[in-house]
Amino acid sequence: MPSVTPFEAWVTHHKPNPRAQLRLFCFPFAGGGASVFRAWPAEVIPQIEVCPVQLPGRENRLLDPSFTRVSAVVEALAPILLPYLDLPFAFFGHSLGGLISFELARLLRREYGKAPAHLFVAGCAAPQIADPHPPIYNLPDPEFVAELRRLDGTPEGVLQQPELLQLLLPCLRADFEMGSTYGYVADEPLACPISVFGGLSDPEISRADLEGWREHTQAKFVVRMLPGEHFFLLTTRAQILQMIALDLRWIINAPARAL
Repeated sequence: MPSVTPFEAWVTHHKPNPRAQLRLFCFPFAGGGASVFRAWPAEVIPQIEVCPVQLPGRENRLLDPSFTRVSAVVEALAPILLPYLDLPFAFFGHSLGGLISFELARLLRREYGKAPAHLFVAGCAAPQIADPHPPIYNLPDPEFVAELRRLDGTPEGVLQQPELLQLLLPCLRADFEMGSTYGYVADEPLACPISVFGGLSDPEISRADLEGWREHTQAKFVVRMLPGEHFFLLTTRAQILQMIALDLRWIINAPARAL
């Protein structure tokens, strides 16, 4: 069996695209895996190469120890991605993935002099806004599972299979710990534009929470509200991909009709 490179371990469901003019690195929500973005390469415009990021502790990396701090994730990931930042690149992150992509952008600027062409954030409050909810990652299993059911991001079929659930709980707890322990540190706004997506019926993230991202860019900023609750990402893929293509039209030479 051929060995897997560090990049292949971290970026799965990735199909190299020789036509690409930009790489789009995608970060899933808490508990989610790279498979969330499996359909994106076939549906996005051909000038974009989709690179779904797989955090340890889930899917094909189920046995790898999960991270519990956002800072640890970006410090581990940045040097692995660096050789693949030879093309213009952008980040897309949903919920916890939004915080990870934001901090990765800041670390790349600070330590490597690299900057994304665009930052896309979905279902994620601005980083300076403290989470108003108490932490759930350290609750006993029954209470933790009840919270997962309330948040409606884990399939009910998983929650009802005790053996499968026990395999997934460490990763879920670690991801929620990442979100709960995240501490924003003020810094200069990013030079790249920021586009933010929200769910019109999201009970967790308000329009005001999303507008707070405005202070983190020196460039263009836009908020778009889409149908759905917190996990609208799963039901509005076509709209999101179209909007990403529109926002990147300044950097990719795509025909107007394809956008």
